[in-house]
Amino acid sequence: MNFDLTMPAQLTSALGPDLLLMGGAMLLLLFAGWRPESDEHQRTVGILSMALCIFTMVAVGYYAYAGYTASVGVIAVDNFRWATDEILLIATLGTIAMSLDYNVREGITPGETHVLLLLATSGMMILAAARDLIIVFLGIELMSIAVYVLVGVNRRTERSAEGAIKYFLLGAFSTAFLLYGIALVYGATGATNFVEIRANIVRFSLEHNGLLLVGIALILVGFGFKIAAAPFHMWAPDAYEGAPTPITAYMAAAVKGAAFAALFRLWLEAFPTLLYIWHEAVWWLAAITMVVGNLVALAQRNIKRLLAYSSIAHAGYILVAIVVGTSLGSAAFMFYLFAYTIATLGAFAVVVALGRPGEDNMNIEDYAGLWSVRPGLAVAMAVFMLALLGFPIFGGIGFFAKWYVLQAALQAPFPQTRLAVLLVITSVVSAGYYLYVVMVMFMKPRTSAVVPARPSGWTRAVVWASAAIILIFGLFPDAIVALTQRSEPSVNTQPASPARGHVAMQSH
Repeated sequence: MNFDLTMPAQLTSALGPDLLLMGGAMLLLLFAGWRPESDEHQRTVGILSMALCIFTMVAVGYYAYAGYTASVGVIAVDNFRWATDEILLIATLGTIAMSLDYNVREGITPGETHVLLLLATSGMMILAAARDLIIVFLGIELMSIAVYVLVGVNRRTERSAEGAIKYFLLGAFSTAFLLYGIALVYGATGATNFVEIRANIVRFSLEHNGLLLVGIALILVGFGFKIAAAPFHMWAPDAYEGAPTPITAYMAAAVKGAAFAALFRLWLEAFPTLLYIWHEAVWWLAAITMVVGNLVALAQRNIKRLLAYSSIAHAGYILVAIVVGTSLGSAAFMFYLFAYTIATLGAFAVVVALGRPGEDNMNIEDYAGLWSVRPGLAVAMAVFMLALLGFPIFGGIGFFAKWYVLQAALQAPFPQTRLAVLLVITSVVSAGYYLYVVMVMFMKPRTSAVVPARPSGWTRAVVWASAAIILIFGLFPDAIVALTQRSEPSVNTQPASPARGHVAMQSH
């Protein structure tokens, strides 16, 4: 079926999974506020939220299976959107599952925390579908406002309040950059729709229009904050450390993934004819992010801050796929996003499982000798660390994720050899902190007489499900590869050559 997005009824139908999640979240919000706060009520709301996530995943799967398409409009109806939605919903499902046990331990009783996760995810799904700058802005705001609250939801700790205020202030600051950039792009092209922007740039020869170029630069800065790319990453370590650990996992996986999906579609659908302009900026952003994330992570001794800088480094790796700007780059982007999301959820699930009330054992040294008291969690954490490192065999799909990004970089029409070499070098550097965590767990003697409590059911399920996915799809990656190869944006994303761009600019 081909949706005609100029008709309100069909536009609504095209937004079916998104509206299902939003409508269900609003009903759950009423249910959450209907009864007094308690651990039991919080868990009930959480389980219902997980059920809603599963229903939405089924709806997304149906739309993908039915092969729905759409005319050019404010949203996209394509496999890229459906694949991103499924990854975001998996991240949300895992986050809620971890939160069920974590909230009880930390005394976080409002059931609305789970509803806020659903509302943030609905904003992310809007971002994945957006084909208009106004829709991008609405999706980012719906996502960001909910996450601002979630970061500071644990009112019992100063770290949470500090992380929330830093995230809010810098998030609002980045939104100003983004909105100003959108205004300048609209002023230069007279359009906010991605396809119309691209057409108007060609029609009116705007390749070197100053207003447009400044607008693109501001949009890139705004997204740089959202994806925590260096040098726009300074908020991330404090916000990640202060937020409740399940929310940290959600920010590192889902929030970053949604922002990347929107950036990928915007760059390759709206500005492909300006490749020679934005390519170099994104190239340097990827390079600096990989270097800064990995080098600073080496000095971290707090596990949450280490994973925060790890996520910054992975933002650089994903930016490589955007720099490539081809269908192979799109497939590599989606594969990497899936692998990174699963490994990140699993790593933070282990942190939740080993945590104590107040989270006063976040130092990596607190994991010394974990193999001797909780061998299962030690093995699972080793799998996640090796997956994030991209280690063959035990790293599972983490290895293939980096391999496909490298393949996309080297097989691009304009091979990104230097960027691929830098990716390999920084991945080797990352072994210094990923393997350090493994060494502490397996090779250092236990320094504490306290034996970590056996993880609760939901958190344990996230740990073992994540580990199983990494290992199984690492041995049999063909299924994920086949899906990701069909997940490129529906609009032709083949970029114009830099040489043609320079000739066009000189001819004017």
